[in-house]
Amino acid sequence: MPILNKDMTLCISLSGRPSNIGTRFHNFLYEELGLNFIYKAFSTEDLSGAIAGVRALGIRGCSVSMPFKEDVMKLVDEIETSAAAIDSVNTIVNVDGRLVASNTDFEAIATLIARHELNTQHSVLVRGSGGMAKAVVAAFREAGFEDLTVLARNEKAGQELADKYNYKSATSNPAPGHQILVNVTPLGMNGAQSEVQSFTDEHIAAAEAVFDVVAFPSQTPLIIAAQKAGKPVITGAEVIALQAAAQFEKYTGHSLSDEQVARASEFSRQ
Repeated sequence: MPILNKDMTLCISLSGRPSNIGTRFHNFLYEELGLNFIYKAFSTEDLSGAIAGVRALGIRGCSVSMPFKEDVMKLVDEIETSAAAIDSVNTIVNVDGRLVASNTDFEAIATLIARHELNTQHSVLVRGSGGMAKAVVAAFREAGFEDLTVLARNEKAGQELADKYNYKSATSNPAPGHQILVNVTPLGMNGAQSEVQSFTDEHIAAAEAVFDVVAFPSQTPLIIAAQKAGKPVITGAEVIALQAAAQFEKYTGHSLSDEQVARASEFSRQ
């Protein structure tokens, strides 16, 4: 990476719980490509002030994580289709003082559905109803899936999410039988719930594919159980790498190869 200098372009992230993953991913690629950029993670209790700073200071890119993904929408100038479709933003690009918002989570999920050739005739069970669940459910709808159930403890949020995309909702585990299982909750994430398997062994046995968006660790109890059962899996590490690569391209204008994304992703998780 170039020595810090006055001409460096700054990109940042805003999160309730910042991690080093995005910081390491972006800075690794800046150094590899010789770009005069630097990336830094932040948290804030003043979202309006932070976004005003992005605009006023000419910060080029801003990644947005929970709990800011919805509240930030009223603070930007333009909302692209990927964010408007799910009322959730995770990426802001500053174009000469005009803040343009999108959602690369949605873009990454859509890419993975296609890349892993998930069968649109299969039934889907999505556990979760938060901002990332919106991206997941919208991407499955866009891909042409007709049979999807949103499983959520919050009945109101689950019903609203299901209704938005003309799907079903449930508040307790349906019987095993859904062919694609998707976890979009913190279950299995490092922390207090790290040992919790988000779907039962019986649900896994009846499934054709298992998808866990938890990125840290990528080997969640759900993914480990699915691999032991011989099921194809999609991990949160794939999601976070693809969405970060899309952000990188929006910020810098540089397209990345699969090999570059893989190297940066591996480095980010060390």
